[in-house]
Amino acid sequence: MKYFKYLFLFVAFNNLYSQNSNSKLLEKNGFNPERLTKLSYKLNEFSKTGQLPGSVVLITKNDEVVYHEAFGFSDIENQVPMKTNSIFRIASQTKFITATAIMMLQERGDLVITENVSKYIPEFEETFVAKKSDEGYSIEPANREITIIDLLTHTSGIGYGFGIASDVWEDTGIQGFYLIDRNESILETVKKIAKLPHEAHPGESYVYGYSSDILAAIVEVVSGDSFDVFLKENLFDPLGMTDTSFYLTDSKKDRFTTVYIYTEDKGLKRAPDEGTYDSQGTHYIDGPKKSFSGGAGLLSTSSDYNKFLLMILNEGKYKDLQILSRKSIEIMTKDNLAEGMFPYPGIGHGLGVQVINNRAKLSVLGSNGELTGGGAYRTEYWVDPQEDLIGIILVQIREPEYLFRFHDTIKTLIYQALR
Repeated sequence: MKYFKYLFLFVAFNNLYSQNSNSKLLEKNGFNPERLTKLSYKLNEFSKTGQLPGSVVLITKNDEVVYHEAFGFSDIENQVPMKTNSIFRIASQTKFITATAIMMLQERGDLVITENVSKYIPEFEETFVAKKSDEGYSIEPANREITIIDLLTHTSGIGYGFGIASDVWEDTGIQGFYLIDRNESILETVKKIAKLPHEAHPGESYVYGYSSDILAAIVEVVSGDSFDVFLKENLFDPLGMTDTSFYLTDSKKDRFTTVYIYTEDKGLKRAPDEGTYDSQGTHYIDGPKKSFSGGAGLLSTSSDYNKFLLMILNEGKYKDLQILSRKSIEIMTKDNLAEGMFPYPGIGHGLGVQVINNRAKLSVLGSNGELTGGGAYRTEYWVDPQEDLIGIILVQIREPEYLFRFHDTIKTLIYQALR
């Protein structure tokens, strides 16, 4: 009995020590630890009440990870707890990484972002745009060539194939962000995209779509490497992003998070194992593994993506490595769009990332100059240079019917705890 008594006292002391140490870390970095407990309480509530299956939230302040917690389950049916090293589909969070790869090539003198895409992929020399007409739509030649910077800012006019000429895209078998299951390279896919009717003339408007996938193909052409190899050798290995990849090895399958969708009564159920849902990761584990999508292809963890964002926050530097110059970071993180071009007030777009121009118009706590983005499975990140803060929220939900705005609540609970 004495053994168990001492063991209990040891565990209690250890937990108390850990809590005190974390409180000191939070206080040192400008947080009120007591106020931040509201965040943990709410995240735990989201899972217990079935509003979220599970989540991982990471906060970095002044280059230190001050909060990194997991809640709920990565697999509800099998009662697999969510862990801080769980692996998530980060979908469109890939776009910021792809833009970084392009800027790395520019810094090497291998390309210039004002160049025409056709210099590297000739199929883009002549492209076409679908315009409404009395008969439905007509197809006309684009008024100019698409440039690399058009791709970086989503002003290429190329969407995800759901515009007025969606019938042509559907017949071609290219629609939506999910390219993981394709039995061809990303270069082969974007060559087909070049010949399909686009949604707008280059530079005419902001159109969210396959632009980053075309950037990935450019990286392959210019570097001579497949996109996955280029990222691994030039970004992931230097940053120590050991759990970031396009496909999964068998050794990591047990850390892969299940995708859920909402039922009609707003409860949760396992997503079907098909298409963009792919709840069990069939294509990531057993698929052709040929398509390295620069727009929505990567898998990652909170710790890995935090390393990438730390490099961005620190003007291209991570520890002793200068991945990008501070001047490249400067133009990437400024609004590159004409006034009013971005469809939501208070937000603009840099190169591969959204930029908050007027936080007050969003009515959510944060800062002007914040960089932000997310993915189709409801993941989200932000980089706040003003507060020297990074936030990462990872979940796995595809919810076409019910939009649960948990991101705003989580951000508010983080910022309200700042001193």
